[in-house]
Amino acid sequence: MVLLIVMMGAAAGAAQRVLCLPVVGWFLGCNSGGSPSQTALDDIPADYLNLYLRAAPTCPGLSWTTLAAIGKVESDHGRSRLPGVASGTNSAGAGGTMQFLATTFAEVVARHPLPAGGANPPSLYNAQDAVYAAAFYLCDNHVAADLTGALWAYNHSDAYVAQVVTQATEYSSTGGDFGADTAPSDAGYAAVIYAQGQLGIPYLWGGDGPQLTELPDGRVKVTGGFDCSGLTRAAYAAAGVNLPRTAQQQYEAGPLVPASSVLQPGDLLFFGTGPGDVTHVGIAISSTQMINAPHRGAVVRIDSIWRNLVGVTRPADRG
Repeated sequence: MVLLIVMMGAAAGAAQRVLCLPVVGWFLGCNSGGSPSQTALDDIPADYLNLYLRAAPTCPGLSWTTLAAIGKVESDHGRSRLPGVASGTNSAGAGGTMQFLATTFAEVVARHPLPAGGANPPSLYNAQDAVYAAAFYLCDNHVAADLTGALWAYNHSDAYVAQVVTQATEYSSTGGDFGADTAPSDAGYAAVIYAQGQLGIPYLWGGDGPQLTELPDGRVKVTGGFDCSGLTRAAYAAAGVNLPRTAQQQYEAGPLVPASSVLQPGDLLFFGTGPGDVTHVGIAISSTQMINAPHRGAVVRIDSIWRNLVGVTRPADRG
């Protein structure tokens, strides 16, 4: 669902604009999403795929896979029969293929005239109008420099952001916005899916995950949580790969990714002062973003990749 909000402050924006540059030698490249994967060709109706491919170039740096992933999550590319897709609104007041609030759609159309071929006047229920409006809205929210921020503007939910990023990666034959030849391995993809499902779980030092206890009245009490390496260990356990417990041990277990390589979904990102002092680990979900359990008082969340990157490993290559 699209919400009309004020974007981050200038200082935050300046920090985000460097995220497509090298970080301690690892190339975090950005591209337009690559060609459609077989999954995309099988799942996206031809008319919608054409719309996504045509609309994305109106915003430099916007991947068509991001538009397609939003279309999938919001309305299954117009095929959903839930209230608010073909007519009316959902419980939050949004409607149409890309689930716009009417006020937000009107604001976007007022700033960006839509191309001919849609409805007259423009309508959020018209697929062409909705997809182009979504591209313009993402561009207004600086999607090329801050993918997570732009998706958060679209829907204030970490789970939503992760779902869109993961879907976008699946739709691209080149791994979404990761760069060429970086489609995720099965294990890397499974680890990302697991980590995505843990968003919002509290940080707990030494935590290996939430514990569920059934109470006498039938309710379930949830306790526990994850620390950084507990999350990555659990994510790869779900993918069938065993990792040691601490961030330092996971870094040493490798295999290390050369600094000249591009990131892949599921790569583990290690932070600290050097190879002998690794203090944090996260799991890459895009070329600029990671899921991690950052610190006490926080929850499992999506963060931009930190600047003090020590190294990258690819546990999926361990088989």
